[in-house]
This record gives sequence, C-alpha cells and structure tokens, in this order.
Amino acid sequence: ALAAEAAGQLPTTWTPPSVTEAATLARLIDHTILKPETGEEQVRAICAEAAEHHFASACVNASWVPLCAELLAETSVKVCCVIGFPLGATLPAVKAYEVEQAAQLGAQEVDMVINVGRLRDGDHWAVYRDIAAVVDAAHDNGLLLKVIIETGLLDQAQKIAACVIAKEAGADFVKTSTGFNGG
Repeated sequence: ALAAEAAGQLPTTWTPPSVTEAATLARLIDHTILKPETGEEQVRAICAEAAEHHFASACVNASWVPLCAELLAETSVKVCCVIGFPLGATLPAVKAYEVEQAAQLGAQEVDMVINVGRLRDGDHWAVYRDIAAVVDAAHDNGLLLKVIIETGLLDQAQKIAACVIAKEAGADFVKTSTGFNGG
C-alpha cells in the first residue's frame, strides 16, 4: 500500500493557508540554532528573538533544552529538541530514549531525522518502524513530533514515500531538511 501511494496515487496539489500578516507568519516559524559550536549567548539570543516575535518554537540540541525551558517558561514559545540529528541513522530505540530525555528536560516538541539511507534503499518498513518508535515516545510524553525527511537527498517518489510513511506512523508534521545536507 505504501508503494502504491508513493507511486503517485495521492493528490498532487495542495494550497497552503493564506498568511497575510507578519504576526500570523511568525507563529509558524521554528527559530532554530543547531550548529555544533553554538554557545549559551547564542541560545539566549534565539530565545529572546523567539519570544519577541512570538515564534512557534525555539529549536535546539538536547543540551540546551533546560536553558530554553527556563527562558521561555512565561511565553507562548515552545521548546523543541532535535532527535537523531543530523544523520538520522541511529537506532529507533536510541531515538525514543532521546525523546524521553528531552521531555524530562522540558522540551514540548521534537524534530526527528528519518533514516535517509533506509528510505533511499526502499526499506519503507524500517523507516516506518523508526518513525513509529519515536511517535510512541513523543506522544507518550505529550510532545508534538515533526519528522525531518531531508528532501535534498531524495527524489520525488522518495519524498512522497517519506510523507506517506510519516503520516501512517502517526507523525504530527513533516519538515523538509536539517540544513546540513545542502538545498
């Protein structure tokens, strides 16, 4: 069934919601800083910017989640943490553990990277099991889960398959890219 859906038996058009005001657009933005050299000053800055502009979330690596949770506690901005970042090639159980730890540290959302190599090999069931394990951990901990499908490394059929698999596994959203693998 997944292969048939990935082969193009899904609607091919989608109309994005109309966003006519900056404030509406701001509430859709995940303000992100994930570089390995990121320091506390930079994390404090993105949290301040996220709060000032009422962004949806501030997305950081796990070690910065407690600071972000503290800084954003009195705001509408959620704390988001990346899982399996940036490669997505870790084991599903490891990703699920990362989710549990992120939740305990104060994350409210998680962005997981799929196992791109498995997807490119056509191993849809491995990708499904990977996402489903993280979905279970995220939802068991009350977290929103976004799946990063790394579109710059995929052809059109693989992008469709990734979206279908993420939906079937129960993910809340998909995202295009980590930004670490080109455009």
